[in-house]
Amino acid sequence: MAEIKDPENALVMETTKGKVVIQLLPEVAPEHVARIKELAREGAYDGVVFHRVINDFMAQTGDVKFGKKGGSSFNPSRAGMGGSDKPDLKAEFSAISHIRGTCSMARSQSPNSANSQFFICFTDAPWLNKQYSVWGQVIEGMDNIDKIKKGEPVVDPDEIVSLKVAADVA
Repeated sequence: MAEIKDPENALVMETTKGKVVIQLLPEVAPEHVARIKELAREGAYDGVVFHRVINDFMAQTGDVKFGKKGGSSFNPSRAGMGGSDKPDLKAEFSAISHIRGTCSMARSQSPNSANSQFFICFTDAPWLNKQYSVWGQVIEGMDNIDKIKKGEPVVDPDEIVSLKVAADVA
């Protein structure tokens, strides 16, 4: 397992393809990191599908409203159109590059519209730099992210089984 230096600022994500460890970057995007941790601690991401997965680009997930596979509001045709019941976040753009394994917030055309959805880059995506709020980096399990079913929308999508702050994992 990758060395987790600060368990309070790392996530352990179990997916249908295997385990992924993400190092959080609170010094880069403190409000976005706080939101991801808050939702993870509420269990909001558990069961949420990867609804938009583009080969050689990224895997998007985090629609806690419409994207929870076992949830009462799950709607494959609406997955990706929702967020959480929390207010949208102000952009925290930075000079951190979107490289393989970068975790960044999804948003609409409005820079200040990120809420709960995020994506993980399969490969370098420099055109996203300084336009999306980077909040983490995969430090283990990128091979499992690579295995996630592709599509827009994804047929029978893979999902986040659980997403937890590493400090909370027994």
